[in-house]
Amino acid sequence: MTLLLLLACTKTPPVAAVSADPPSATAPTSESPLAGEVIAGVSDPALQQLLLDDWEAMARQAPGWATELGDDRYADQIADPSLEARDTALAGVQERVDRARALEGLSEADAVTRDLYLTERQADLDGAVCRDEEWVLSPRWNVLTAIDNLGLDAKVDHAGEADALLARFEAYADSVRVQGENLRAGSRDGLVANRTTIDKVVEQLDKGLAVPTDEHPVVTVVLPDDVDAPAWRTRARQILDERVRPALVAYRDIIANEIRPNGRTGEEGLTGLPIGEACYAARIRTHTSTERPPESFHQTGLDELERIHAEFAELGEKVLGTRDLDAIFERLRTDPELRFETAEEVEDTAREALARAEEAVPAVFGRLPETPCEVERVPDVQAPYTTIAYYRGPAPGDGRPGRYYVNTYAPETRPRFEAEVLAFHESVPGHHLQIALNSELEELPLFRKHARVTVFVEGWGLYSERLSDELDLYSGDVDRLGMLSFDSWRASRLVVDTGIHHLGWTREQAEQFMLENTPLAANNIANEVDRYITTPGQALAYKTGQLEILRMRREAEEALGEAFDLSAFHDAVLGGGALPMPMLEARIDAWVAAQQG
Repeated sequence: MTLLLLLACTKTPPVAAVSADPPSATAPTSESPLAGEVIAGVSDPALQQLLLDDWEAMARQAPGWATELGDDRYADQIADPSLEARDTALAGVQERVDRARALEGLSEADAVTRDLYLTERQADLDGAVCRDEEWVLSPRWNVLTAIDNLGLDAKVDHAGEADALLARFEAYADSVRVQGENLRAGSRDGLVANRTTIDKVVEQLDKGLAVPTDEHPVVTVVLPDDVDAPAWRTRARQILDERVRPALVAYRDIIANEIRPNGRTGEEGLTGLPIGEACYAARIRTHTSTERPPESFHQTGLDELERIHAEFAELGEKVLGTRDLDAIFERLRTDPELRFETAEEVEDTAREALARAEEAVPAVFGRLPETPCEVERVPDVQAPYTTIAYYRGPAPGDGRPGRYYVNTYAPETRPRFEAEVLAFHESVPGHHLQIALNSELEELPLFRKHARVTVFVEGWGLYSERLSDELDLYSGDVDRLGMLSFDSWRASRLVVDTGIHHLGWTREQAEQFMLENTPLAANNIANEVDRYITTPGQALAYKTGQLEILRMRREAEEALGEAFDLSAFHDAVLGGGALPMPMLEARIDAWVAAQQG
């Protein structure tokens, strides 16, 4: 998904920020307070200047991201979602990519930084073919969730931040209007989302618009003592009722009345769009850091499912008294004993699993993050439309720790046996350990400290699920069935994502395949398939990264024999920050060679 769309719809973008040049006439001109971090560990003056220029562009185009990292010069602004800003941004990216390619004589460390920079920015350029701003809709992130998150994520410490928050809130009125015009432009060129997703977004907007003014997340923000709270909230109500809400109503009507009639049914993936083939190729490169054809991922998924199904049969016989896959899956889906009863149970289980993992991981890691991880519930306004859980990394700008968000909506549909593997993936030893540690690598420049290379990040999360079994973190064999459930889920993604976006599968085909090959609950499968439809290629990263990390570990073990140290291997994997797989392999090869003397 192109970054400008994400920046318009969410506070925290992925690592590679598409940026507009030059700054607006009203933009601050003072040096970023993060300038030192931007060039940390970089010795070449030209590369330093390139990264400084890139950060200035990023901070202007992604003000929320900049604020979250501690650069508050644009704290009263939001991203410009216009197609003109997109084109200007891409021109700026191209200019900086050309400068990066021309750099010569770099040290080994600087060369790695330059190569990662090129990988990320080239992904921005390649992704432009998808024209996401003109057609993509998603119930997981959209204009409504962005506005809600403005309040839900707000941490206001003084009057200046309170004023900046109101300015950002008001700016969403124009942003929403522009995003509606973008959808109209795409529709004229035959670019339109699928009807099921459109219907979900309209439903979400209707529910959001029905929230009383005095209950809106921005209006109810906790304010510091130096703010005239009654006056501030009166102004927030005015902005909502007179500016933002009318804009959302108009946006909702565009989607429901102009876009929906043309919404795609049947062939809902990229194969149903004129840009589909080129877009999917770009997404595969971005999310997997490979040039593999879709057929290759599809076959890997089928092969992995065959292996995992054999594990299911063995463990199912031990735990459930049957080797029959259909019977195992049916029992896991329908047995009320395997479901939660209350939201509190869901949250408590997540906290207990995290605590157990935090106690165990020092045995297999030499370097651990200092930043803590907290468990929070997915906000009620978003819970029915989003995934079972997600992680948000530390926010240096406001001092927040890493946060593992668990979805407690409809707890009776949440499987107990998947709760532990979910916690290990999202928190420790999964996303929190890797992402928080990444952000603390002071020897890396800023963009590398906060890198979100999908194949690395999600590959590590999936690797951590099996590592947790090595650490004996699962409470019992029923919870290990949850580990297999998640592994089959990620393997089926390879088949379903390529099925939808390369083979022209329908939503029904994708859901049926996952029902037959995983024990995931039907409501989870429906949300997941919608996710794959709206974020092509992202689902390929998990298994790709996991299998590559496992391969590198296996080859290192074979090369080093008894000298292999798992803790040192993990430190080598994580110590360079998130890297594309070819760059990680080069790093591990160098580490093995150093161990061999």
